[in-house]
Amino acid sequence: MANDLALLSPELIVLLTVVLALVAEMLRRPLIALIVIVAGLLLATGLTLPLLNVDSSVFSGTYRIDIISGWAKIILLPATVLSLLLARAELGGSDREGSVYVLLCLVSLGALVLSGAGDIMLLVLGIVLSGLGSFALVAYPRDDKATEAAMKFFVFASVTGAIMIFGLSYWFGATGSTLISDLSGLENAPVIAVVGLVGVIVGLGYKVSLVPFHFWAPDAYDGAPISVAAYMSVVPKIGSIFAIVQVVRDLPLNTGWPMVFAVIAVLTMSYGYLAALVQKNVVRLLAYSSIAQAGYFLLGIVAVGLSPLAFESLIVFAAAYAAMNLGAFAVVQSKGRMLKDFIATGRTSIIASVAMVIFLLSLAGIPPLAGFVGKFLLFGAAIDAGFTWLAVIAILNSVLSLAVYLRIVIPMYQLDDTTSTLETVTHNSTPLISLVWIFALIFTLLIGLAAQTLLGTIAG
Repeated sequence: MANDLALLSPELIVLLTVVLALVAEMLRRPLIALIVIVAGLLLATGLTLPLLNVDSSVFSGTYRIDIISGWAKIILLPATVLSLLLARAELGGSDREGSVYVLLCLVSLGALVLSGAGDIMLLVLGIVLSGLGSFALVAYPRDDKATEAAMKFFVFASVTGAIMIFGLSYWFGATGSTLISDLSGLENAPVIAVVGLVGVIVGLGYKVSLVPFHFWAPDAYDGAPISVAAYMSVVPKIGSIFAIVQVVRDLPLNTGWPMVFAVIAVLTMSYGYLAALVQKNVVRLLAYSSIAQAGYFLLGIVAVGLSPLAFESLIVFAAAYAAMNLGAFAVVQSKGRMLKDFIATGRTSIIASVAMVIFLLSLAGIPPLAGFVGKFLLFGAAIDAGFTWLAVIAILNSVLSLAVYLRIVIPMYQLDDTTSTLETVTHNSTPLISLVWIFALIFTLLIGLAAQTLLGTIAG
């Protein structure tokens, strides 16, 4: 028991942080709640470092301490800290400010539970923890758009969650166990394995915003505060991706799950970018971009158990995605939600605009940025697993993504014909927002350059 608690120390610190921050919010001390959460998340991140090489489980195998759950904490906890800073810049001074911080931390705890789930009941718990807080965060503005988006999100989550639980009940009935590690016993029961797999794809696919379970995402991102949209596009998504990895690593290959995820990847990538091409709202554009990027994650998932690159590619791309997506949303938070708000910003906010261009090019997969390295490894994993055709389609979609992201870049470096540059551009930047995109920019560059050096060393 003592060893189990020691291995769970990062998660326990996050849980304790939620409780302490909630007390601070009850005392109407939102700044103290923020400080407590930031300190707690950073402490939990530090406690995770010695556990990165551990491959074990706790409480009879129900929660896994492995490379996936370890790197999930290293990626998601700092991402939550950056999201908290964005929330402070956007929502500071509001009447429920501290509640936002508590909910962000609680949703992150749910994402960690998902990423380390070794039991199907923890999948359900993770969905509930990350879902309930997300509904409240989306509805925070209390206007018609936010309320409609939150209700759509809630209804969609309720239906998909019920379907997932229904499918998982078949796995329990067939194996007599709720442990994911016992799913190998379904090798002789492919029909039951497929029923459960459908439930997992529906239940976790909506969290990841995979097509066709993505409908809630653009409305939820647009209705929520931009800081919340930035957070939701990264932390719950990556946690759910890693949850899928924890499931499929023990699922028999005779269920055909790699091909199922490959088809979903094609649909998700293609639809996401095609829908983004017609958006004039930058938040919705990035929402569809986030949907498309989810399709790229599936390239690593189809390689699980088939290629040694699977885990490494997913971890590198997750870190890259967190940095570049949070950075892009931070710049949007400082400039505005619409494409017209970006007109001429390249001339008035030079450094922020350059950072935005770097984030967008990284999302498109342009070398030597972090996004390129992550996608390069994902392509390699898919090819190594025998899905060369999927990698080719992903590369073609990367070309399409350039057209999507140039829709933001081009207005940044053009002048409005009717007004001067200074009149066209609205400046809403604060030091906290600038701090977020600066950190994101540093990590976007460092991940790319460091990985490039590593790949060069391996090749040599």
